[in-house]
Amino acid sequence: MSTGVPPRRARWPRPLLAGALAVAALTAAPSAGGAPADGTPAAAGTARTETPVSSASPVTGITETQVSLRIPLPASAGSHPARCDRLSYLRYRSSDGPSQSAEADRVLVAQPGILEGAGAFDSVARNTVRAAADQGEHIEFWALDRRSNCLEDNAGVATGSVSRAVGYYYEGQKIDGRAFDGFLTSDQVGWLGEIGLEQTVRDQYDLLTAELPDQKLRKEKVLCGGHSLGGVLTGVFSTWDFDGNSATKADAGFNQCAGYFALDTTIAVDLDDLNGGSGTLNGDLLPKGTVPETGLGYTVVQAGLRSGVLPRFLALPAVINPEIMNVLAISGLAARTAPGTQSTLQSDLPANDNIETTTRTMFSKNAAVFLSGEPTIRDFRLTNEAVLGAFMDDNSAPLSFIQTSVGLFDGGRLADKDFPVSNDVQGSPALFGTELKAIPDEPGGPLYTWRDFDRVGAPDDPVHRSADGTPFTTAAKEVSDIGELARSLSEQPLDFTEDYFPTKLVTDLSLVDDARIARHMAHPEGPTARPAITFVAGDGILADRVPAEKNPVVLPGYQHLDVLTAAPVQNDGSRERIATLLSAFGRR
Repeated sequence: MSTGVPPRRARWPRPLLAGALAVAALTAAPSAGGAPADGTPAAAGTARTETPVSSASPVTGITETQVSLRIPLPASAGSHPARCDRLSYLRYRSSDGPSQSAEADRVLVAQPGILEGAGAFDSVARNTVRAAADQGEHIEFWALDRRSNCLEDNAGVATGSVSRAVGYYYEGQKIDGRAFDGFLTSDQVGWLGEIGLEQTVRDQYDLLTAELPDQKLRKEKVLCGGHSLGGVLTGVFSTWDFDGNSATKADAGFNQCAGYFALDTTIAVDLDDLNGGSGTLNGDLLPKGTVPETGLGYTVVQAGLRSGVLPRFLALPAVINPEIMNVLAISGLAARTAPGTQSTLQSDLPANDNIETTTRTMFSKNAAVFLSGEPTIRDFRLTNEAVLGAFMDDNSAPLSFIQTSVGLFDGGRLADKDFPVSNDVQGSPALFGTELKAIPDEPGGPLYTWRDFDRVGAPDDPVHRSADGTPFTTAAKEVSDIGELARSLSEQPLDFTEDYFPTKLVTDLSLVDDARIARHMAHPEGPTARPAITFVAGDGILADRVPAEKNPVVLPGYQHLDVLTAAPVQNDGSRERIATLLSAFGRR
């Protein structure tokens, strides 16, 4: 049985890669190449659907729906599944407010960050809509899903059963008579080589004009924003000229927005703020090797994407790839349905190279353990919540862009986690985060549980400490509820993670000055043409370079994902600040 693991790519020496790309530039056809046909006619489907979404969220008075519109890709994108001719978003509104979006007081439209789907916004959307309703205002929050998410198969997680999900993805079991086709590889998604900046901002514009046809209303009521890379996409959107005539400005991106909001990012047109001026995500926010080199120029890079010499979506052999994004969702499902039960996920999932290398990376005490493979995560007794915490908490997860502040391991002895970076070394906050890392230290011992964010510092807290006596965490550093994180990862019809993030979207941003992109960005005044509110996670990717000129709201203790997942009531009893301030900004 195939494990669905993407094949390993050999590491190309730079001169050889340059030569291959140069040949590709001369030979690549302009068409994208196609994914396997799904048998659905391109014209199939209703033009617009809106489906209720049920939720176990503790935030009441919110109506959530999944909206899907048929907005076809252009013919130049090449062969693609018919389902990818639709755009979708999650719509959150006050249950006692108007049912028509045009009648809302404000509509907040959010672009997701890198490797992120619409479901990641669930908590901040609910919290913000609720905070506005408590002040007598009825706002909506639209969490956009990138078009490439049409490639995901979430049927297993959607069953609500971990055993059925594992059976579907790994054991050949069918759901509604259909078997899982496996995780896609780059050669199967040639059309993604055409999905870059132009298509992404066009998708947002087309969706806005379809849902809110009155441009004056959009300019008055819509707040445009995003998280992480979504802030940069919002900045680019604000400059874009959508009718090809820069003299007419009603179509300009900034004239679709009354204001901007940035969630641990800035409204900008390049990647500098996310990378400390490096101009690339390769090695700062993401590990080196994730994003292809762009120094060879737009023509050669685009030819490489079309020919398949360059990967069409971002993935590494381990940690960052479609299968692991899916494993995060399954982990969330287990933590949601049986939080305090001893996890069997470690034994239920196959021991393929991808999963084994990922768990070693995420759960090794030091380099010696990583290299030897002993002990592995399978040698520890962990609850389902503890497994999720191991993958995503800021005191455990090694990569900053997946970190949340959801508590700490409990129930047994903890040790310093000195891999991939030692607690004695100050690493890059943008890549590894800022917090001390901890790991269970008794294989085969007690059942390790999870101490949630609001129980850190409680009278029964044993206060686990690093070798130098420093507590691994304190109440001031914890802001998100692990149960709500689990729910957001596994409950939403448009999921939290993004399995197939288009490479071209990042390479286009790295090459934003190329004339073929820059000619569309005809309104440079866009990012400053409207008022903006900027939130910065105090311990997140901008922690060592807070953009003072943006007058940001700095959120102490927050990590990069906490701006999306923070609990509505914090452990000091206060209301979550983003919800309070963002809803107030909308009212102004």
